[in-house]
Amino acid sequence: MIKKTIAFAAALAAAFSAAPAFAHPHVWVDAKAEVVFNDKGEITAIRNIWRFDDAYSAFASQGLDTNGDGKLSVDELKPLADVNVDSLKDYAYFTFITADGEDIDFGKPTEYWLQDVDGRLILFFTLPTKAPVKTTGPVRLEIYDPTLFVAFRMIDDKDGPIVLDGAPKACAAKTFRPPDMDPATAAVLAAVPADQRELPPALQLLTEGQTNGADIACP
Repeated sequence: MIKKTIAFAAALAAAFSAAPAFAHPHVWVDAKAEVVFNDKGEITAIRNIWRFDDAYSAFASQGLDTNGDGKLSVDELKPLADVNVDSLKDYAYFTFITADGEDIDFGKPTEYWLQDVDGRLILFFTLPTKAPVKTTGPVRLEIYDPTLFVAFRMIDDKDGPIVLDGAPKACAAKTFRPPDMDPATAAVLAAVPADQRELPPALQLLTEGQTNGADIACP
């Protein structure tokens, strides 16, 4: 019962049967990423910081204030964080890296937690690469849901949406965001039933390119 209550929207869409009828996108996430480098100038992990929209935050956190103090602590949110991270593995954590044209594999998250900040849930998790990633060629980081059930948008703050942690001084990241979707495509997308996780092939073609991320160069 508790698993149904706290299930991650992107992985367990059935939990949102009480939500509005439109489905894609159904959850909105403000995203930020920290790219972690080792002392050899290789990428070893991505630290994701995702802030969920008000509606998802309110729905997912129902019943988790176990001490009744009107606040959600990290400990109270741990069951939800566990389900979020466990569910995300089925979707490659919505995090993708290509280095010199080759796809990079990730291991399991090494640390993760949820926080409630002003009524919005923020998920923090560190995703290590299975092997250090050389940056002698072009590197692209993408954070997105190919089905657009979850709409990601890289945020701007004082550090920028992409932070290079421990990178050689010559490294730089050029952030990119998805273009605005035309109204006709958005309307068709919104009409996809809430219990349909995958998009029809024709619509999938129309939504290609709705990705966030950065091109990382270390000349």
